[in-house]
Amino acid sequence: MTTFALPLPLALPRRTVVGVTALAAVVALWASFALSTRALESAGLTMADAAIVRFAVPAAVLSPWIPRTFRALRAERPSVLALVLLAGLPHFLLFAWGAHLTSAALTGLLVPGTVPLFVALLLFLRYRRRMSARRLLALAAIVAGVMASALFTGGPAGPGGIAVLLAAGLVWAAYTLGVARTRLDPVAVIVVVSVVSVASALLLAATGVLPSTLFSGTADLGSVATYALVQGVGTGLLSTACYVVAVKNLGSSLPAAAGALSPVLTAIVAVPLLGEHLGPGLGLALALIVTGVAVFALTPATTNAPEPAR
Repeated sequence: MTTFALPLPLALPRRTVVGVTALAAVVALWASFALSTRALESAGLTMADAAIVRFAVPAAVLSPWIPRTFRALRAERPSVLALVLLAGLPHFLLFAWGAHLTSAALTGLLVPGTVPLFVALLLFLRYRRRMSARRLLALAAIVAGVMASALFTGGPAGPGGIAVLLAAGLVWAAYTLGVARTRLDPVAVIVVVSVVSVASALLLAATGVLPSTLFSGTADLGSVATYALVQGVGTGLLSTACYVVAVKNLGSSLPAAAGALSPVLTAIVAVPLLGEHLGPGLGLALALIVTGVAVFALTPATTNAPEPAR
């Protein structure tokens, strides 16, 4: 009796599976970051309060790894370390400021939506790394979606808020390239970013540069606990670790682009949670960004210039 075996589909490489799984977690966690940051004022917390909580939790949880991490810093290049540290307080303050000036949906669109463009621009300026026509068209769709979100979402957003959010996207793109080049492992990246950031945030709050209800003794403990869970554990530990794992397994371009999918989840959840309106303009922006991300992710990168060494 003759049996016929159906050919099984080729299994994806383990690195790809790990990277894609990490990216899915990043998308969900980034959406929660945008939503919770936009809700800062209603929770009675300041940007300094949120920054302290955001970075203190991972710094405390990973404190046993601090000595090892700082020993590893001796072998790190200062320029790469500077890029890695951009993911800490600089990005957080820009993101929170932009969220204060605009809306959760717009914040979730503009920051991750512009990261692929900035990564491509930085790679071209530094390494003259070019892309295929399809990837350029994909980036053009993302840019068009960003422009549509800025033009049609309405609300309190103004040129100043949009500029702040674009700066946050640029900072995160620079960090992405830094992660691709760093010799630090994912835990060490979280440790150094968290320790330096919480120390800086505490200094700014203690000196009065940034107002803080934690230092004035008027903070709502329930809000502090919520932010410790959502931003300290979720964003501070899990999303950072997942993003580093994704970059290490997939390279810098794909994680930067796939992160633009988080606006979809952010905009949808912001409707019932924050009472924001999902109108036709925002829907158009979401469609353009998702299309651009899908095309970018499915189009192979050109190899006429090397990616930074890992």
